[in-house]
Amino acid sequence: MDLELPFASGLKCIAGRPLILAVDDHEDNLMMLLHALDLFGFSSISTLKGQAVVPLAQTYQPDLILMDIVLPDMSGMDVIRRLKQTVETAHVPVIAVTALARAEERDRILQTGCEGYIYKPYNLDELEAMLRQHLSRMVSVS
Repeated sequence: MDLELPFASGLKCIAGRPLILAVDDHEDNLMMLLHALDLFGFSSISTLKGQAVVPLAQTYQPDLILMDIVLPDMSGMDVIRRLKQTVETAHVPVIAVTALARAEERDRILQTGCEGYIYKPYNLDELEAMLRQHLSRMVSVS
C-alpha cells in the first residue's frame, strides 16, 4: 500500500536510536523540539497536523509520541484516544506537551491515556529525563 503522508516531515532514523514522533502545531516549536531530540540521541519524525499522527504511528511504529494538545485540525486528546483504540498503536507511550496548565485540564489529558505530561515552555533537562524514563522501560538508551 502506498501511504501518502503530506503533513509528515523530518524522518531522521539512525539505527539503534529510539524513534520519537513529535507533534506540534507551531513549526518553530517543532524545529526546536526536533533539534533537542537529536541532541539527546533520538531519531525523530514530526507533523504539524493531528490527522497525520495515527497513520504515521502505524507506519513507523515510534517508541514514543510527544503530543501537543492544541492543534488546528483536531484536538490532541482526540488523537490520543484514536491512538489508544488502534491495535497497532495502543502500546506506544504518549507524553502530552502543552501550554494547558490548569489541574483539571491536566487530569483530563492524562485520562485519555497519556503516560506523562510536560508544560510549555518546558525545561530541556526535564524533557530529556522524562523521555529517558519512559524509554528505559522498553529499550536501553545510552
